[in-house]
Amino acid sequence: MAHLLLIEDDERVRTALLRSLRDLGHQVAPAPDAMTGLRASVDHRPDLVVLDLGLPDLDGGEMLRMLRGVSDVPVIVATARDDENEIIRILGAGADDYVVKPFTARQLDARIQAVLRRTGSGAPVDETVTVGPLRIDPKGRTAVLDGRPLELSPKEFDLLHHLAARAGEVVAKRQLLTEVWDLPFGGADKTVDVHLAWLRRKLGETAQQPRFLHTVRGVGVKLVDPSNGGSV
Repeated sequence: MAHLLLIEDDERVRTALLRSLRDLGHQVAPAPDAMTGLRASVDHRPDLVVLDLGLPDLDGGEMLRMLRGVSDVPVIVATARDDENEIIRILGAGADDYVVKPFTARQLDARIQAVLRRTGSGAPVDETVTVGPLRIDPKGRTAVLDGRPLELSPKEFDLLHHLAARAGEVVAKRQLLTEVWDLPFGGADKTVDVHLAWLRRKLGETAQQPRFLHTVRGVGVKLVDPSNGGSV
C-alpha cells in the first residue's frame, strides 16, 4: 500500500476521502491545516501528499513552496481552483499533478498510481481481494468463484470489485454511481439495480435468495462472505 498524507481542511471532504482511499488499499494520515501537514510530511515521510490549496492557516501554494524546501515527496494538488494561471503557477512551484474538484476517489487514485509510477515512490501493493470462495484480481481483471472463472462485463467486474473491497459494509446506490460509474453528481439508481441483477445471476443467486449480495432496504447493498455465516 502507499502511505499518503491528506492535507484538507474541510472535515466532510477529508472524512470521505480518508475512507475511500483506505478502501482502495492506501494507508492515509489526515492533516487539517498547512503547518500540521508540513510537520507530518517531514516527520512521517509519506510516499505522496494530497494537498488542498484553501487551508485556514496558510495558502496551499505557499505551503507547497515550504515543503519543497525540505522534501521532494510527490504532491498532488486537489482543489476547487480551476484557473489556468493558478494551475500553471502551482505546477511551477513543484506540484506533480493537479486535480480539480469535484472528482471521484477512483479518479484521484488513478492520479496517485500514475505519480507513484513516474516517481518510483511507494511499495508494491497486493491488490487481490478474497471474500470466502470469491477471489478478485483487479490488476488482471479476473474473478474466480469456487475455483471457476466468472465471465463478467467490465462494469460488472468494477461493481463486484468495489463491493468486495468493502465486504460487510452497506454501500449506498448513489455512492456506487459515483465510485463505479464515475458520476460525481449522481444518476439513475436503475443503472445500479440492473447491474446488480446481472451480477447476482452470474454469482448463482437471486435477490430473494442472496448468497453474497444482500440488499438493505432504503440504504444500499453489501457483499458478505457466505461461508462465514453471512459476515466478513
